[in-house]
Amino acid sequence: MKTKREDKNDEDEVREFPDLKRQKKFDDSSLPPAFLASENALHTLASYDDDDDDYEKEEKMKEASGLRGKDEEGEDDDDDDDDDDDDDPDQEFNQVKRSRMVEVRRDCPYLDTVNRQVLDFDFEKFCSVSLSNLNVYACLVCGKYYQGRGQKSHAYTHSLEAGHHVYINLRTEKVYCLPDGYEINDPSLDDIRHVLNPRFTREQVEQLDKNKQWSRALDGSDYLPGMVGLNNIKETDFVNVTIQSLMRVTPLRNFFLIPENYRHCKSPLVHRFGELTRKIWHARNFKGQVSPHEFLQAVMKASKKRFRIGAQSDPVEFMSWLLNTLHGDLRTSKKNGSIIYDCFQGELEVVKEIPNKGFFEKKENGDFQNKVTTADEHADVILETSRMPFLMLGLDLPPPPLFQDVMEKNIIPQVPLFNILKKFDGELVTEVVRPRIARMRYRVTRLPQYLILHMRRFTKNNFFIEKNPTLVNFPVKNLELKDYIPLPAPKENEKLRSKYDLIANIVHDGKPGEGFYRVFVQRKSEELWYEMQDLHVSETLPQMVALSETYMQIYEQQQQ
Repeated sequence: MKTKREDKNDEDEVREFPDLKRQKKFDDSSLPPAFLASENALHTLASYDDDDDDYEKEEKMKEASGLRGKDEEGEDDDDDDDDDDDDDPDQEFNQVKRSRMVEVRRDCPYLDTVNRQVLDFDFEKFCSVSLSNLNVYACLVCGKYYQGRGQKSHAYTHSLEAGHHVYINLRTEKVYCLPDGYEINDPSLDDIRHVLNPRFTREQVEQLDKNKQWSRALDGSDYLPGMVGLNNIKETDFVNVTIQSLMRVTPLRNFFLIPENYRHCKSPLVHRFGELTRKIWHARNFKGQVSPHEFLQAVMKASKKRFRIGAQSDPVEFMSWLLNTLHGDLRTSKKNGSIIYDCFQGELEVVKEIPNKGFFEKKENGDFQNKVTTADEHADVILETSRMPFLMLGLDLPPPPLFQDVMEKNIIPQVPLFNILKKFDGELVTEVVRPRIARMRYRVTRLPQYLILHMRRFTKNNFFIEKNPTLVNFPVKNLELKDYIPLPAPKENEKLRSKYDLIANIVHDGKPGEGFYRVFVQRKSEELWYEMQDLHVSETLPQMVALSETYMQIYEQQQQ
């Protein structure tokens, strides 16, 4: 006989572990022992718990450190499926034991059903049914994404309904056969893993600019790694030309090709930009173009929809925002440096001439810190000298002619690049109205390794946007800055590097507010120029690069 205390303990145990009560009833049933043994043996083979042990540990560590996102709260992976199975006595043995043993096979009779033509890993990793991003698998037969592989999961259901049996986990890159539930370990699937997550060794990265070999896509078309077209999702050509330009900046590209360089960074924008860089330079892609969809989603979120799909924007504004945001996400707490500043940051000396009245108004506000000010109560002009860093330089174009010529046609004016670079010679005065009337003089005190120039073609007024059609004549190679603007003397044992070569040239065609952008980029391995507009990539002559309305340029400093 049981005492009352023992009965109470049994009731508490049942209340805490209801599964054990059902298990006891199941064990005490009148089924024959052989049948029970066979049932349990089947359970140990067909374990459909989705998560691997390392994934569970990772999730627990995330919870402990408070890093788990709101969208990942609650039960992960296919625990929902397990909850649905609680009422099924056939699964209770696994619910108590939580066995995670999965059979691994080298041979699978369904490998010939894998269709590489339909595989596209450029889009967000969301289940096509539940729209969840947890534990998503790609069907290697039809290319669709499904969540989980438990018996109540969408992938399991799809395998029974459509007869598609081979699935890859988009996070762990493990391949499984459903509904059988075993893992497939076959080297013929490695090419799919490389497309899902391209990898580069440091030796491969160093040899990229020497590679002259073309790659072949599954459809038989040839493409150059690094010279692939980018899909224009909807009026996103301003993003495409910016990305294609930044892909020519060798230190920046090499940094993002190796994820270990930024594994400490938690910014989704940084990791999406790294993934896109690796896909563009990958030599084993299934197709000759890349869709920047995941990167654009990260851009929309990080910019709070300032830049979004379906709305045309300015590539100069996007370049400025992207470089500053990447720098802010990559910089360490110890020093204010990053790969962005190492590549693009230079320094300007700014001399501001302010009318005396404006100076004393400013002085009352106390807003002139870190500036060298020359003030005199009886002087008409106050001089302020300051140093400021820059990532790009804006050049002013001369206004176009207002009247037509004798032939009743507007003459499109041309101006040499050296003329508009005189803005930074320290002598030419630029008048500004905002935030107050002042006369500015600029002088470059430190040149960056990569110099970004943008021509201010568009001016906005109260009614519409005007575009300046002036053509800028510029050299493609050997832009010598010291002949046109004064440069600081180099340090001891250093050589003055003032020669630059053009590596990217962004062009705007069409009317302001409409039109489209394209970019000319250089392939370093053969010093050939290519014109890129979204998915269209074609070789062009260097002479054609300068015959267009250039909007933004990237120059690389010669190291010799």
